[in-house]
Amino acid sequence: MPSPDALETLRQVNESLGSALLRLRPEQQAGSVIRPREFSDILNQLARAKKCLRHPQPRSEPVGAFENEANQYRSNLEKLRDFLPDVHARLLAKKSRLETARNHVAAATAWSRARKEIL
Repeated sequence: MPSPDALETLRQVNESLGSALLRLRPEQQAGSVIRPREFSDILNQLARAKKCLRHPQPRSEPVGAFENEANQYRSNLEKLRDFLPDVHARLLAKKSRLETARNHVAAATAWSRARKEIL
């Protein structure tokens, strides 16, 4: 039987995951940056939920509430699973843009040094 706090912990995890999914949507990220901290927060929430779900479901009054939260957690995981490939693609595109910019700066620096040597 899970601790009395298991239901509340699962509720908090669901709230946190729901908020993270909203924050990380492409339309929310148009001009902002996805930070590594956001992913570590998601992983921490997944670890918290894992502890709650490893225990057998309660046999007391809140069984339905716990099952509802467990179903909501499953739904959040499915959304996360569907959403992560898009995040991955956006991060790869950003990495490519940064590498292109870095190469441009390196080429401009080399040109500037060569020009100084000529003059």
